[in-house]
Amino acid sequence: MRFLACCIMLLAAACASSPQAEVPATAPAVEPIVIGESRHIQSAALGDTRTYNVWLPPSYAEGDAKYPVLYVLDGGLQQDFHHISGLAQLSTITGMFRDVIVVGVETVDRRAELTSPSADPRDREDFPTHGNAAGFRAFLTDEVMPDVAAHYRVSGESALMGESFAGLFVMETFLTAPESINSYIAISPSLWWDNAALAKGAGEYLRKMPEKEGKLYLAIANEGGLMREGVLDVVTALKKQKVPGLAWSFSDRPDLEHSSIYHREALDAMLWVFAKPEEKKTH
Repeated sequence: MRFLACCIMLLAAACASSPQAEVPATAPAVEPIVIGESRHIQSAALGDTRTYNVWLPPSYAEGDAKYPVLYVLDGGLQQDFHHISGLAQLSTITGMFRDVIVVGVETVDRRAELTSPSADPRDREDFPTHGNAAGFRAFLTDEVMPDVAAHYRVSGESALMGESFAGLFVMETFLTAPESINSYIAISPSLWWDNAALAKGAGEYLRKMPEKEGKLYLAIANEGGLMREGVLDVVTALKKQKVPGLAWSFSDRPDLEHSSIYHREALDAMLWVFAKPEEKKTH
């Protein structure tokens, strides 16, 4: 018993004389998750303050490389920014395609900003604010894109992505202002708009299109009527009027619906548009 007591006393003395281990700082119980940043610019084209959101790949902070930019229409935080930037983030883990900067361009009244004036009385009645695609295009090309170039290391390669009305805007930009962007991704575009006037004129637009180095990815779900007819009119025109330098791909997905096609086809589109260069084989 006396021996045990001596051992305890010796152990206590040794502990008292030895340096105490540092207690690690306690981590906060809650901290925010930050995946990007928002920028606000005063738009002369639209006459108010507008927002775009930016996601940068992790490699951006590791050097001075320049990156292609994917511009996502309807790119607000409560719109399509998160799920598209999530695909880009997934690729930084898996290496599916090249690292890109994702810029989500927020729309406020998408029915106004993504459509051109329609001669169809039904469109005019159902969408009374419609018709300012030209203003939104000027905002994108003359204000957002230069602002992005001023603040981030961009390579000059760009792509524009959108679905539904945003897909209509993508197709109108591709056909009427092809020099604005390198590559275009239109998923279930609302080519029924204005009695499918844009799609019906696709052949003439393509015939006049100058040589263009870039890509067009076009997809449609199980939509029928003028929606499908419009998309197929564009596909027929693409087959007939071959634009030098333009690569295009069409994905027909009758297994998907308008509500489910975007995320699935967006991945395939990004895999194709931002494909990694093929490695040269050595012998």
